Amino acid sequence: MLRNIAAGALCALALTGCTNLDETLYDQVGTQNYYNTKNDVIRAVLRPFEHAYWSIQSRHVLNELTADQLITPTRDGWWDDGGKWRRLHYHQWDVEDGGDAQTEWNGCFQGIMQCNYVIEDLEQLDAAHFGFSDVEFDNLRAQSRALRAWFYIRLLDAFRNIPLAVSFNNVDLNTEGQVEPQVIFDFIESELKEILPMLTRKEGLGTGANLQGQWTQAGAAALLVRLYLNAGVYVGTDRYSDCEKYAQDILDGKYGDYAVADRWDAPFDWDNDTCDEVIFGFPGSQGYSYWHYQGDTYWWTVPARARYYFGDRKAKAGDHNTKYAASPSYDLSGNLYTYELGMPIQNFRKYPGDERMKLYRNLGDSKREGMFLYGYLEYIDENGTKRRVRAPEVDYDLYIRDAVGKFQSLDPDKWPADKTSNLTTGDHNSGWHFAKYPFYSDEDAHQMESDYTEIRLPEIIYSLAECKLRSGKKSEAAKLLNSVRKRNYPVANHADVLYSPEGKAQLDEKEMLDEWGREFFAESRRRIDLIRFGKFSTGTWWDKTPDADRHYEIFPIMRPILNSNPKLVQNPGYSS
Repeated sequence: MLRNIAAGALCALALTGCTNLDETLYDQVGTQNYYNTKNDVIRAVLRPFEHAYWSIQSRHVLNELTADQLITPTRDGWWDDGGKWRRLHYHQWDVEDGGDAQTEWNGCFQGIMQCNYVIEDLEQLDAAHFGFSDVEFDNLRAQSRALRAWFYIRLLDAFRNIPLAVSFNNVDLNTEGQVEPQVIFDFIESELKEILPMLTRKEGLGTGANLQGQWTQAGAAALLVRLYLNAGVYVGTDRYSDCEKYAQDILDGKYGDYAVADRWDAPFDWDNDTCDEVIFGFPGSQGYSYWHYQGDTYWWTVPARARYYFGDRKAKAGDHNTKYAASPSYDLSGNLYTYELGMPIQNFRKYPGDERMKLYRNLGDSKREGMFLYGYLEYIDENGTKRRVRAPEVDYDLYIRDAVGKFQSLDPDKWPADKTSNLTTGDHNSGWHFAKYPFYSDEDAHQMESDYTEIRLPEIIYSLAECKLRSGKKSEAAKLLNSVRKRNYPVANHADVLYSPEGKAQLDEKEMLDEWGREFFAESRRRIDLIRFGKFSTGTWWDKTPDADRHYEIFPIMRPILNSNPKLVQNPGYSS
């Protein structure tokens, strides 16, 4: 029932979206007359979830464009925007130049206050009056607290030094200025531990659809895994043993029944609400909310005219754009770069037969293959003529390359005379594109039906593997990673591509980071993985040299936020 009500609630909310972020929740409806039915209570609990779903966009920009795998080069004059994307890539942002950082701060705190509002309302309501059992009502309260913890983890990750706000009605309970990161860490930890038993446990495989969009016991435990995995970064004290404990408990089924899917794309496909790999996801659907199929997430990961290739000629969410591409592996003489970081396509090429490396194609009947778009993208037009996707404005067929330069209409085996390759010298051929979520055709009944997968079981497996690797248990770590990796390669290749002792591939810390990059490519987490491995500030990748210091590992508090609250202190390394 909750999922059906969620769909209706999100549909209504999608009409207004989250554009007016200063709006006070329920500012025209008082608590005393809003809650009349059981469904009213559920709708109130769900309202912050829609805001949370919308807010994934700013996190995606901050965590991917500041890292080594995704880039936004200029393309025939497109995507310069005053150099803002270059400043993210080069780690040169400041307090005046960080719209996405400001959106992340505001969006998360708005979500926290929406959660606080609902939590305090629920404390005043009588469960029996609305037809809830005590268990059901405790679950609703716990859902709101879990979502609040999710917002706080993001703020801790991005800014580290933040205020603690726990009440909507009594602001005296909130801090005016920032508290130490340890205070936020402890609050998140205690909240998640306390609510864990109140949340629903997923009982049995194949039962996830009824729980999609809800925080379950495994979801809360997974947030603890995220918190503990990065504790050394957040508060300066490693908590790998705690991370290992909760990750192992999830894998052992203590918090519900989950399993790794047999296809890499199953957790992103149209029916991913039934995928047992998905631990938590936001329900999305055409005609309702589909924030991952929006510009700042996965809608702009393909060429501008890719809809012709996909058969999506009605452009349900508007035309695509070319904001994101994979960082290149080759220079403009066709030579492979030697960077330790970045070069994600070459990272995928390392192991032969990877199913994800196939050219993305819609196969019909709600099926696709491959994740990347490269080379010529050919399609049959409405007149039955074979055509290629072309660049916008400047007239040439696209031939998408694992390199950045001004290729335009050059033949595939030709390289430009100008060998300058950086973020200012690209065109629409520059950098492989990708489709993490499927772009099915107009004829497909399940077009844009995918839910947004926020947490999936391989994250828990990889976190546990990293903990074991760091403690010297390489073989155990390898077997954990192989339990996921084996689905990505033909069985005949397993002897060569699986990690020892089950295969010939060798695992170490560098390979662990590389494997995080392959499995979670473009899933809004690359920045924190680089920081945890000590590479974000010190590393070199395409068109990026090491930072002078480490202050870019957290973002500044933007000028408008500082101006609105004189109790706030700017983060170290930035102008106040």
